Amino acid sequence: MRKLLPLLLISILSCGPKSETGSVTLNDVKLTDLAGQPIDFIQYKDKVVLINFWATWCRPCLQEMPTLANAQRQLKGEPIVFLFASNESLEQIDRFKSRQTFDFQYVHLTNQEALNILALPTTFIFNRKGERVFAEAGYRQWDSTESLTLIANLLKSP
Repeated sequence: MRKLLPLLLISILSCGPKSETGSVTLNDVKLTDLAGQPIDFIQYKDKVVLINFWATWCRPCLQEMPTLANAQRQLKGEPIVFLFASNESLEQIDRFKSRQTFDFQYVHLTNQEALNILALPTTFIFNRKGERVFAEAGYRQWDSTESLTLIANLLKSP
């Protein structure tokens, strides 16, 4: 029991959302499309980029997806890009995508450890300059007023 208590505390403490910003830039994130081609972030110049890091086996990730889909729908036409990154195999991601109705841009993450992503889901938001201005581990209801206001404020920033 004494050995289980620290593990229990760690797992309880890591379940809640944790938010941070930091020196990670968009160029530090290494993504490929599902054909294995590197994503060139130049195509997202002058846009806010939200990257949701997830996995097919992660229940909170899957529960969060409908709220992200709603947020993406509500922000359609705004200068924001939603990317859904998993470090699972391209085949696993593609299989998952084929069974879903979400209109997501699924991508493959090749450097999860370098980004210090310790829990899933994790979401990074980068401003128009490619600077990470938001990072949070844990489930979030992205279509809530609070979350949409957070994104709207980032969209207003230069």
